[in-house]
Amino acid sequence: MEKDLEKRIEDLADRCQRQSMVTSTGFLTMAEQMDVAAWAKRLRDVPLHLDGGGPRCERKCAFFLPYWQEEADFDPAEYIRAVAVTAYFGQPTHRDYMGAALGLGIRREWIGDFRVLGDRAYIFCLPSVEKLLTEELTKAGHVTLKTVPCPLADVPAPERKVKKVRFTVKSLRLDAVAGDMFGISRTAAAELIRAGAVSLNYAVCLHVDAPISEGDVISIRGRGKGAVSAIGGQSRKDRTFVEAEIYL
Repeated sequence: MEKDLEKRIEDLADRCQRQSMVTSTGFLTMAEQMDVAAWAKRLRDVPLHLDGGGPRCERKCAFFLPYWQEEADFDPAEYIRAVAVTAYFGQPTHRDYMGAALGLGIRREWIGDFRVLGDRAYIFCLPSVEKLLTEELTKAGHVTLKTVPCPLADVPAPERKVKKVRFTVKSLRLDAVAGDMFGISRTAAAELIRAGAVSLNYAVCLHVDAPISEGDVISIRGRGKGAVSAIGGQSRKDRTFVEAEIYL
């Protein structure tokens, strides 16, 4: 974990405990979320809750909850907003929307996921920039936009298409699992790992023998990304069955 992020979450957790109030980061990358979640396991009295404003959000804020706040009662609408965007005479891409938002002086951690659906889009954001987005986000490239506040519950959940694969490995290590997940040899997977082209749980991993568990997300640059959905059972040749989903 980067030193700046570690210091920031230490301060937030401490302030949450001292002042008995919810504290939070801005929107974090998936790798940062993994780091924060691992760090927070040491905490006893300050629960961590990750939320991006809706189902299947990739970028999420880290919320530290005081003793009186149950995670089941946490309402993200108190801390996260969404805006709905209509594009006229064009269909801007995710990159177009990102560039337009950052061009307003908005920092990346102040906005979460962008969900682009043809000539419609939805942007999750912190309350502090909701007004700026609704009033100033009027262009994405050459396309005219109309932006209005949107209840979180009205943001459509993204559809995720996957291809399921099932295979066996002799050892639950990164080179073996990644190779079979993406249809390449273990040797080729090892070479890609050493070249820095493979990420494990959203962070580049250079260790061919890194252990793999259920839920781990593996990506290979230029080949795709997927998650290990199940591990269990042994074949007659004493190999372990693995199930995975490749994101399409």
